[in-house]
Amino acid sequence: MSIPTDVASLQIMAHVYKKESLQSIFNKTVESLVSTVPYIDWAGIYMYENLDHKLVAASDLEDDLRWECNGELKFPIKSSSEKEIGMLIVRSRQPIAFDVTDVSTLETIAEAIGQESFAN
Repeated sequence: MSIPTDVASLQIMAHVYKKESLQSIFNKTVESLVSTVPYIDWAGIYMYENLDHKLVAASDLEDDLRWECNGELKFPIKSSSEKEIGMLIVRSRQPIAFDVTDVSTLETIAEAIGQESFAN
């Protein structure tokens, strides 16, 4: 199940390494995850501003599948000083959709987003 996640990761990382704008990277991340990985039905990125969690990018702004999903993974987005500055969330309608490789690939994506966020 992890090949589509790896393909999406390559698309996202290419965008990160091109030093695109942060919002562009957020949008590409959620778009690539949902369009390339058949079992990811919703993806969103929240960034923390003081005590607020602000949704900065989502594959669907009107329906986050919170009540429909059978699987959800959350990955902290951290700055280079290891401070949590946001969260990458993916949801699936399928039960037992994610495997260990998905987890490590998505962790890498969240880490790259955090490093780029800190750089901007």
